[in-house]
Amino acid sequence: MPDLRKDPIVGRWVIIATDRAKRPHDYQRPPAPQAVSGFCPFCPGNESHTPPEILAFREPGTAANQTGWRVRVIPNKFPALQIEGDLEKRGDGIFDLMNGVGAHEVIIESPAHESSMARLPVDAIREVLWMYRDRLSDLQRDKRFVHGLAFKNSGPAAGASLEHCHSQLIVVPIVPITIAEELRGSLEFYKYRDRCIFCDMLRQEVDQRERVVLETEEFVAFCPFASRFPYETWIVPKRHSSHFETTSRESLAAMAGVLQGVLRKLERALDNPPYNYMLHTAPFGSADLPHYHWHLEIIPRVTGIAGFEWGSGFYINSVLPEQAGAILRDTVVELGAGLPTRGSDC
Repeated sequence: MPDLRKDPIVGRWVIIATDRAKRPHDYQRPPAPQAVSGFCPFCPGNESHTPPEILAFREPGTAANQTGWRVRVIPNKFPALQIEGDLEKRGDGIFDLMNGVGAHEVIIESPAHESSMARLPVDAIREVLWMYRDRLSDLQRDKRFVHGLAFKNSGPAAGASLEHCHSQLIVVPIVPITIAEELRGSLEFYKYRDRCIFCDMLRQEVDQRERVVLETEEFVAFCPFASRFPYETWIVPKRHSSHFETTSRESLAAMAGVLQGVLRKLERALDNPPYNYMLHTAPFGSADLPHYHWHLEIIPRVTGIAGFEWGSGFYINSVLPEQAGAILRDTVVELGAGLPTRGSDC
């Protein structure tokens, strides 16, 4: 019998269609065509073929827009939004519009021509997370901007146009609707119970342990109760914090090992699936919110969205989150220093 499960934060209903459930290897796809070796604008030595860098973590003594960088941020060459200009908010009858002002940046995650973040050293992933923090902290100073979303498209099926390991950051002058729904739902819960729903969710996940993938002293990775997609996994800090950019560098160093571990588990269990991840954080300009909790959502692209999902707002997930959590938890991978090799041993 299928389950109908309600997301406790935004109130979205999900259909868990267990009759459609597949084993992990059933999601394995034929190998992608081997990329033809050629020019890569993100590789060291090709810095002049990208827009000038905004920020880079570099080896001492190396100059901007030259080799010697470890993580490098550049403007997107084909930006969704334009950094220059005023918003000029206006109306046209019942319609609202403004100029497409915002920031669109690319974070080149390693000088090595590597397509998989999971194969990067944990120290490299740590610096990528630090870069997200630094860029969000800087961009929030611009009073035109309200929210920033760091995200990753891994693999062509997930929207990546270049294979060299990279992620992106888009900062917008309005609160995205997905974030607004999380803020609204979590605030309603807080007003009723005087507690953070994310913190309550974490405590229940850790107590039940059915959906936990990895747990460390500072972070929990788990498959949400009302997962929209097979093997959807969230990484959430145990310590309450609404703004990612206020997180200490020490905590982000701990998160890097968890992110590496989850991605390696997904790659091994699902045979290197394409995936997206999205960093959800509170809007700029507000004090720490007692009802909201920043988190990273990882979505393997092993199934598609069809007419029913688009038309109804329901998602159909063919794998029980409890089953997905158990499979990922028991998938043995080599992890960074200080982390166990099985989630069940945490």
